[in-house]
Order: sequence, then structure tokens, then C-alpha cells
Amino acid sequence: MKLPAYALIPAVLVFLMTACTLKPQNTSHRILPADFASIHAAGELYQRIQRNFDRLEEEYYLPENVFWSEKESGGWPGDKEGRTILALTLNAQASGRTPKYLDTLIKMLPAHLNAKGYLGTIHEGADEQQLSGHGWLLRGLCEYYRYTGDEKALSYAKTIADSLFLPVTPIIKDYPCLPEDRLAEVGDMSGSAQNTVNGWRLSSDVGCVFIGMEGLIHYYSFDRDPRIKETIDSLVNLFLGIDLVGIKAQTHASLTAVRGLLRYAEITGNDTLITEAASRWQTYRDYGMTENYENYNWFSRYGTWTEPCAIIDSYMAAVQLWAATRNAQYLDDAEKIYLNGMASTQRSNGGFGCDKPLGVEYLDLSVHADEAYWCCTMRGGEGLPRAAQYSYFTAGDTIFVPFYRENTFHTGSTALSQHTQYPFGDTVTFTVGKSGGALKTLSLRIPPYMHEPVITVNGKEIHAEIIKGFANITRTFSPGDTIKLRYSFRPSWEPLQNKDITDTSLRKAVYGPLVLGTASGQALNTKGLPAIERIDGTYDFIIANTCDTLRPLYHLMDPAVSLKNKYRRAVVAKNNGL
Repeated sequence: MKLPAYALIPAVLVFLMTACTLKPQNTSHRILPADFASIHAAGELYQRIQRNFDRLEEEYYLPENVFWSEKESGGWPGDKEGRTILALTLNAQASGRTPKYLDTLIKMLPAHLNAKGYLGTIHEGADEQQLSGHGWLLRGLCEYYRYTGDEKALSYAKTIADSLFLPVTPIIKDYPCLPEDRLAEVGDMSGSAQNTVNGWRLSSDVGCVFIGMEGLIHYYSFDRDPRIKETIDSLVNLFLGIDLVGIKAQTHASLTAVRGLLRYAEITGNDTLITEAASRWQTYRDYGMTENYENYNWFSRYGTWTEPCAIIDSYMAAVQLWAATRNAQYLDDAEKIYLNGMASTQRSNGGFGCDKPLGVEYLDLSVHADEAYWCCTMRGGEGLPRAAQYSYFTAGDTIFVPFYRENTFHTGSTALSQHTQYPFGDTVTFTVGKSGGALKTLSLRIPPYMHEPVITVNGKEIHAEIIKGFANITRTFSPGDTIKLRYSFRPSWEPLQNKDITDTSLRKAVYGPLVLGTASGQALNTKGLPAIERIDGTYDFIIANTCDTLRPLYHLMDPAVSLKNKYRRAVVAKNNGL
């Protein structure tokens, strides 16, 4: 195929790209996630990352199969390409493993771009799905550039921003925000193009244009072109003016937009955007989150399916909201999302699949799609590496530990190893490998469902002040120091959270951060709220005075989950004693 003329990047363009690439703002006052290079994941999370990486190097994701025609993509040019590049880039950094095909994908990209430098058809006006797909491509190229320093990746991103996004700026204000402007009540599994209104070619995935917005914001962190800022500002104002529930917006796109607001707040210093992001998160929590912390695919469309893409976005958004606000409730949300939603949708082949959404219409959990290999498996290649990265945050001489996982961590002259079976064990152990005085405070998260936490340093119990959900251990640390956190969980009943559930007799059983369900799909009924007792030596539970056995929904890529009609858990109990 003949290369488009723009693909022959002149030296002056490379110079301009270098000139407009700005260093990040001074972030010394912020809580920052650890660099990938400083964390070595181990145990379960490492296994999940490697399994997902293996899946993303199988036939479906080979370079010759990644670049789809617009027809093959179902009208989503840039989507598969961007998600695959992003996933391989992040998996490589989280695992320390060299990807087989990543560089080849970047080298092949120019041959598939149209005359204006992006993928797909050149449309008059705006194509919502095309902008969404290129949001992923922008993010993938930006992360590839961050990983490799390859200026060509950033130059491709610049052309996409200039040629695809900037021209739609005048009609952003005309984006159809009313439900009656949409033809589709429920889209296909991967969404479908619908009607054209006000110059906008619309998608059944209502609001997916905001995935494009987040990608453009990601690129803007490298290129502070005022024209790009104008486009971003118009998209942000559009998003802030939409009634997400009223328009039945896609929850995935809405959560991606929340992450975009947080990134834009970081770039611009506009903290009002943090407040706006928190408000949309609460809307999602009230109307878009299922009872096992997965997602309804669209607001107010409850009888559909979940989407791991959105689950991963919700996990990342919750962690990022904590970093921006220091409100530990976001970490409680994130942990429950990871354990009950994100981890449970990873299948035994390393990919990610969709479930029936637990809550408003379905009181039991079952499989909807064994694997959504066309989108969600690639997003697993972002969510799992971010879970590794989010294991530690730093601010000055303080190391925050928001989640408990097997790993090692080093920063400056400080090294830590962490050993735990959390959430199934009762102890987390940290060992200081080396310390040159860089570490002054080790800050350990104490969630509200952790009972009787006890912290010891070198075997001696200490009293650590708890501030904003964290126990702060401040001392002069020495190599060989051992810090232990012992804790317990208690099983209990919780009311359901979705605001559209009006039946107050419905409950779900939990054990700490874990949601419990039966091993069968039979309806779960109780009289009153009977005690839940753990069976000694197991992680099974029994409801007192019944034969109903409960177990965590969480699993370690249980092969049974991939057997579509073999996995069913009754989760929501009807309290007939009220």
C-alpha cells in the first residue's frame, strides 16, 4: 500500500513536536502512583498480568489481524488498534517482559491511515464512534511514546488531534443531548451507528464521544496547543451539562470522562473539575454500579449486561479520585470493584468477559459472554498493570499502601517487600530491604470493614494514628525492619445500593470487601437477618439455621466461570422477616 504523503514526517515536524512537548507540572504536593519500574508484582496479580499478556499475543491480536477495515470494526476505526497498543505497552511495563508485536504495530500504522492521517472514512461533520475509537489510539500512542521515547508515535497522535478532532470543534455545541434524538434503546454488544443529527453521526453507545475526549486530554498533556485546549474545553462543558441518567448514557464512556476530568484538573490546576468528577462518580455509584461492583452498561437500562471495560474504568477512576481528594471511601470502592467485579470477570484464558448485571432485574450472577475479546480483553491489559502500579503511592517522604498484594517496591534508597494472602488471610507483612533515610512514614490503609487491626514493628505492638483511613507509622526505618498488620473480617448483611431498587427487604451477604453468593442459582430467602458463620478451615460460609452455603464471588480465574451455563450464584437475599 502506498503511504499517504503526511506519513513521511519531515524533520521540521519532529522539531515542532519536541518543542511543544511540555514537561509535567510540578507535582511535589500531590500523591503520585509509583512508577512501573519501581514495583515488581508477584503472586496472584502477577499471574493475572502474565495470563492476559499471553492472551494478547495469540492469533486474534497478531499485527496482521489488528488493523481492521471500518466494516470489520463495526464502525469503530481506531478502537481495536488503540486498545491493543495501550494494553501491550502497559503489560510490558508491569511484567518486565518484552512484547513480541508492539513495535510492529507502530511500524504498520502509517500504511493504514487515510489521506488525512487517521483511520476510517473521512466524514463531513462528526462520527461519534470514530472519535471514540481514536480516543483509544491517542492514549495508546501517548503511552507508547512515554514508554519508548519514539517521536513518531507522538507525531501520529498530533495528526489525529489536528485532522480529526479540531475540525469538529464548531459543532460540539450541537451534540444531541436529548433521549428523543436517539433511535436505539439498546445497542449491539459492541455498539452500532444510528441516526445523524446536527452533523453528528450517533452511536447506540450514547456518549461514547467522551472516550475521545479523554484521549485528547491525554495527548494534550504532551502538546499544549491552545486549539486543542479549545476543543477539550468545549467537550468538557458538553459533558458537564448532560443528564447522564436521563440520556441513558453509556457508563463506560461516562467513567472514562470522569478520568479525563481528573487528568485535565491535574494539567490545568482547575480543582473545580475534581468536584465535578466526584459528582459524576456518585451518579455512577447510585445508578450505574451493580451489587457486586460491576456495571450496568447504560444508565437506566438494567436488563442488559456488564462490561469489564467500564469496570476497569471505575476502578481507575475511584483510585484517581482518592489521590485527588484523600477521601478513603474511594479506595473502599476501588478495592470492592477489583475483588468482586474486575477480578471475577477475568476468564481462565486471561481474557475478560461480560456477566448479567446483578441488582435491579437479576438477583443472581451468571455469565453473559465468555469473553469480550474485541474490547474488554485489551482493557484488562490496562486495568491489571494499573492495579500493580496503584499498589503504592508516594508524597514526599511518605509511602502510602492503599491495597495489600504480594510484591516488592523500591524508591530511591528505600526497598520494601510485601507478603500477604489478603483478603483471605489475616496478616500483611512488610520487610524493609534497605533504607537511607528516604522513608520517614509508612502509611497503611485501614478500611472500615477491617476489624481489630493490630500493627507491630519488629514484634512490638505500636499505636499508629489513623488519619483519613490510613495508619501512619513514622520512625527511622532500618534494613531488616519487619512491619506486620493483623486484622479480621466479619460476615454481615448489607442493603442494596442502587437508588432504583425500592424493595428494602433485599440484602446481600459480605465478608469484609468480598461479596458472597450461593453455589447454586436458587433464590435465596431468609427470615430476619440470620447470622452468617464461616466454616472452619475454609472460605465457605453458612447461613445460621439453614443449609445455604455461601462463598466469595471472587475467584482466581476459575475455569468453571467460562462454562456459560455452569456458573451461577444467587447473591441477593429476600428478607421475609421484615
